[in-house]
Amino acid sequence: RHRYRPKLSAWQKKVNQAHARIRAIGERANATLKTWKILTKLRCSPHRATAITQAILVLHHVENPLYAG
Repeated sequence: RHRYRPKLSAWQKKVNQAHARIRAIGERANATLKTWKILTKLRCSPHRATAITQAILVLHHVENPLYAG
């Protein structure tokens, strides 16, 4: 916190917490895809790449429910 910055209200803390939860899911998905290096080898249209990426992440979350969010 900065020295003269006012404290956040309870409402703003809840908003920030909800945003962090949603963002964490996306960050974990990106990290997973980067470790597998899938996107570097994928050669197709962006629309099809999106569908393939979503399917891969769904299968990953089914196999590893710890990271489901």
